[in-house]
Amino acid sequence: MDHGQLTRKQKEFFDYIIEYKQEHDVWPTYREIADQFNYKSPNSVTQNIQALLKKGFLVRTDDDEYDIHPNHEEILGIKKEAGIPVRGLIAAGYLQEAVEADLGRITLETIFPNLDDMFALRVSGMSMKDAGIFDGDFVLLMDSDVKDGDIGAVLYNGETSLKKIYYDKNGLRLEPANEEYDTIIVEPDVFEEVRIIGKYIGHVNRSGIHRRAARKAS
Repeated sequence: MDHGQLTRKQKEFFDYIIEYKQEHDVWPTYREIADQFNYKSPNSVTQNIQALLKKGFLVRTDDDEYDIHPNHEEILGIKKEAGIPVRGLIAAGYLQEAVEADLGRITLETIFPNLDDMFALRVSGMSMKDAGIFDGDFVLLMDSDVKDGDIGAVLYNGETSLKKIYYDKNGLRLEPANEEYDTIIVEPDVFEEVRIIGKYIGHVNRSGIHRRAARKAS
């Protein structure tokens, strides 16, 4: 359906219906709509509803009632604000009065401040399962220094692998987090063939976003 543009009055009519339904979870009555817009006759309400139906902003339900089009925001060109809303404060000590407030939204930038410097790779295999990283997960990586014992993505002899990286006196030791897999030892004579392509900072799967656990100070 081609959705026609709403006139100013139709937009005001439509906005009123949306706001009323969001607040009361039901449609306003014809009388309430007529009072809101100072209509002299219920026919004016019917005419506006028919116009919104024709332009695709309202739809008929199976019960032959009216409802708001489920994609009305997209139709109107309204971009939904990204992120999870923070609706207030909650005590984590003694009980205290609930504080409701609009405190913004949690976004990926909130969790990962250096988001522009990150990239992701999809995991194939189970060598890091004991670190909570499973086949099919997406690991989040950053092009930054990898310290001894950090998890990193390594390019070795044209092949990639996600492992714990240790700097030994004889080269690199790439340790899995699964005893069923062998440790890879990279000796100095092939050291130049190894490239660390990213430091692991978290991963994403169906259970959510998981940040890299902070390392304990030694």
